[in-house]
Amino acid sequence: MSVRLNPSHASRRLRIPGRAVLDNLGARLVAVVALGIGTILVARVGGAEDVGVLALLRVLPGLVGVLAACGLPGAMGYFLAGPHAGHPRLWPTILVLLGAGMGIGTAVWLLLVPVIHAVLLPTASTLVMLLAGVSVATQLPLAVAKSSLQGLDDRKGSNAVTAGEEAAFLPAFGVAWLLGLRGSLLLVVVLIVADVVVAGAGWARLVRQVHGRGMRMTGRPDRPLARSIVSFGLLGQVGGLVNLLNLRLDFLVLGSIAGPAPLGVYAVASKFAELVRLPSLAVTWVSYPRIARLGPEASATVVRRQLPWLGGVGIVGAVVLALAAGPLLPALYGQEFVASVVPAAIIAVGLCASPAGGLAGGYLLGTRRPGTGSVLQAVGLLATLGLDLALIPSFGVTGAAVASAVAYLLTDVSTVLVVRRLTAGTPR
Repeated sequence: MSVRLNPSHASRRLRIPGRAVLDNLGARLVAVVALGIGTILVARVGGAEDVGVLALLRVLPGLVGVLAACGLPGAMGYFLAGPHAGHPRLWPTILVLLGAGMGIGTAVWLLLVPVIHAVLLPTASTLVMLLAGVSVATQLPLAVAKSSLQGLDDRKGSNAVTAGEEAAFLPAFGVAWLLGLRGSLLLVVVLIVADVVVAGAGWARLVRQVHGRGMRMTGRPDRPLARSIVSFGLLGQVGGLVNLLNLRLDFLVLGSIAGPAPLGVYAVASKFAELVRLPSLAVTWVSYPRIARLGPEASATVVRRQLPWLGGVGIVGAVVLALAAGPLLPALYGQEFVASVVPAAIIAVGLCASPAGGLAGGYLLGTRRPGTGSVLQAVGLLATLGLDLALIPSFGVTGAAVASAVAYLLTDVSTVLVVRRLTAGTPR
């Protein structure tokens, strides 16, 4: 039996920002700082080419795994917080889908190794390509653990996994370096070790949470429930994949056209500018399961009320980062990365609407509208693809930045407008 709260109750239960959002934002800041330090180490040790290889090793195996699992991580918030939360076979079904995703994803990667090696990672050895396939099966459980803890409202556990996902890279890098590993082999080994350590800790906490709530992780899976999870996950994953392509299609196009070194310069610019997205990500993943618990009617008033000031947060953040790029990037990464300054400023401006877009995206997920979000993401992807092909061949890194900025702004503004329409008529 679902409980519908009136808008005043919703306002007390779902405040943006609240302690939960600020905690999540803090965890993401820790992760970003760790990622920044790790990228600086890689840049200083291996140069822009190794930074580009690291960017691809972070993105590609994880993408293959999530696709093979039919978007399982993105579905966890709804199924652990919404009407299916008490289903007795929920966890056996989740574990079967997770295992299938790990196996299928690794197999698909191994089949695609010749293509990936030739097009995107031509300097990587065969051993590195095979180990990257192993990382498909290590990244997916980590992603599921993180989203599951969030769905169970275990903020402390979810935030620890969020921060640890990047922070664990640093000690693993130091140990692997002292053991004599270098180049792309060093990077892929470090990524795998960090995934295993953090995923293991996350699943240990998750098992305790599940058992503490009187639920079992063993038993027979439920086929109708599995179909429901896969359906939600696929619809949401279309948007997740499109969003990832919006974020990283420029990486793939630029890498294939210009090579790893320009890609490394662009990766630094992109990661720096994407600091503007931290409030967006925190708002989305904190609000999403809460909206699923409250239902669309109870949460509509709060969401509509919060959108304008989140837009202001995004504008201020974008301006600050655009101005900071000039002095910070060369000082942190070296003079080779002076070329990252202008692209970073351009991308930051394009992300000015992302905090408001993050809350709007959380509302669509929490009210079981993943398909709507996917359609809106597809609009941005079309813009990304067209502009990448038009601008990157002539303008290189700067062209990629302009393409991304336009696509981000188009996607976020479209999502906000759709949610304002869906919540029209609710009291302010």
